[in-house]
Amino acid sequence: MNNELVSLLFKTNAFKICEENKPFWYTSGKIGPYFVNTQFLYGSEEAASDLLNFIDKELAESEKTDIPGHLFEKVYEQYENNEIYKAVIDTLKDYITTHIDVNYINYVSGGERRDWYFSIMLAYLLGKPHITIFKDLTTVVSTCDFEESTEVTKLEGQRVLHIADLLNQASSFERAWIPAIRNLGSDIFWSAVIVDRMQGGDDLLKENRIESLSLIKVDTALFEKALELGIINENQLGMLKRFTADPDGSMKEFLLAHPSFLQDSLNSDNERTAKRAKLCIANNIYGIN
Repeated sequence: MNNELVSLLFKTNAFKICEENKPFWYTSGKIGPYFVNTQFLYGSEEAASDLLNFIDKELAESEKTDIPGHLFEKVYEQYENNEIYKAVIDTLKDYITTHIDVNYINYVSGGERRDWYFSIMLAYLLGKPHITIFKDLTTVVSTCDFEESTEVTKLEGQRVLHIADLLNQASSFERAWIPAIRNLGSDIFWSAVIVDRMQGGDDLLKENRIESLSLIKVDTALFEKALELGIINENQLGMLKRFTADPDGSMKEFLLAHPSFLQDSLNSDNERTAKRAKLCIANNIYGIN
């Protein structure tokens, strides 16, 4: 495990662990002890938000063939001027070149939107043309220096390395990235991500004959490193371990042991917290109604 990268993960809140006995509310109405916002490794939450706003503006106003070049200008400037982002990109590049013979890689791909934080710079540094994949499965191919970009519908028999920020259950791969590349007549041979949440995505990639690489796995070793770095205490470590072993069961036990947590959430002045707590009750997610 790369200690510098782990430190950056916590320093930027790309991996944020809850305070003791105060799990986070997720959009689904479930609760859990951590959030993963890998895009914060772009340098900070503010920098990541600025880039996401820029991407949204580009998607709304620019031609698809212009977007990769515009994004390259932004991420290249960040790479040159932000030590955190540069360290992450360089670490990922070194990891890829250690585990893959780059001579076999024909193209690097990245999917709309957060993959682009990392895939564009990796394509440039590896000297490979980049495939920008949009949510509607259309694709634009750019030269490695992003001087030229062309929308393509066929790209036969090419070996593609897909770069993503985060691997959960690989639903984006299944729904969009794998079909988009196969529609071209090629295949994703490798996937490289910053963080693997260890939620089954690796298995789906293997079923599709894709070699899966990740810099950080969300597992006990990561949590123990957080304890070692003084970021969490033993009680928080215990919650993280229980959640990893049984997400729904452990959170059900927490709610039963801390009934005031749910009531306080329902009465919260934070509209989002109250909404998610109500969703939890309405769907009886943990079977405690």
